[in-house]
Amino acid sequence: MSTSLTVSILGCYAAAPGAFKNPTSQVLEIRNHLFLIDCGEGTQVALRRNKIKFVRIKHIFISHLHGDHFFGLMGVIMTFSLLKRTAPLTIYGPVGIKEVCLLQLKLTQGFTSYPLHFKELKSKEPQVVYEDDVVTVTTIPLKHRIYTNGYYFQEKVGPRKLDINSVLNLNIDKAYFNKIKQGGDMTLDDGTVVSNSELTFDPPPPKSYAYCSDTTYKPAIADQIQNATVLYHESTFLDSHEHLCKVTGHSTAKQAASIAKQANVANLILGHYSTRYPDLNAFKEEAQTIFANVHLADDGNVFTF
Repeated sequence: MSTSLTVSILGCYAAAPGAFKNPTSQVLEIRNHLFLIDCGEGTQVALRRNKIKFVRIKHIFISHLHGDHFFGLMGVIMTFSLLKRTAPLTIYGPVGIKEVCLLQLKLTQGFTSYPLHFKELKSKEPQVVYEDDVVTVTTIPLKHRIYTNGYYFQEKVGPRKLDINSVLNLNIDKAYFNKIKQGGDMTLDDGTVVSNSELTFDPPPPKSYAYCSDTTYKPAIADQIQNATVLYHESTFLDSHEHLCKVTGHSTAKQAASIAKQANVANLILGHYSTRYPDLNAFKEEAQTIFANVHLADDGNVFTF
């Protein structure tokens, strides 16, 4: 079982794209899932550039309906069809995401070669939007100019790891291995009960990824994502432009670091930078005055935790 969590940054800049600065989009790989998070203009090109297999993307999570977070979505949807995709695709996002996609398909007389599903969101409280045997995805209500959610991706605790030396020494048949990995004790032929702790090791601690796109400073975020492995938090402005945060619905690098500190996360990734700043290092320097373990997103960066 893979225990790594990998984030591939396809784009991490605010507002309009530049020649070498893509708007927001990223891919999270966790427990053999490949989740596409936000889908700004140029996402499908960035997917190719980063050699990410389109067929593995089965779920797309859109934070809100500002163009720099979803204008690349129809391109991705149609390219999947051109590639003769057959696997279903589910898109999660605010109410309206279905209408805007289906209207474009209708007016262009387009269609998909695969089932296309939508899960529209409107709750202002955290809501589980996806769950399977290994991962749960919950919304993180944010505070922006329009209805916006981040997403919290959490691994479930995995099966215990078999202590192969112990089970072999006790001549335990392979037929019981799955029961043991699921936490069961073992009764030997002579009636001796061997506790599970003597036959297994603890599974790796589950990892988690909190994605917080456009938002003003909102301390309640920290309450929801306590002890997350990684927090991605927008940092549109430096502290010198904090006065712009309220009117635009954004945060500074210091405010992002404050959320990371309050939540006791292990790692903070900054992104969604205003293109007014020529040097990204200034974001890291400001954030590190509050929180030490800061990483800077940039287009093409890949982080593994």
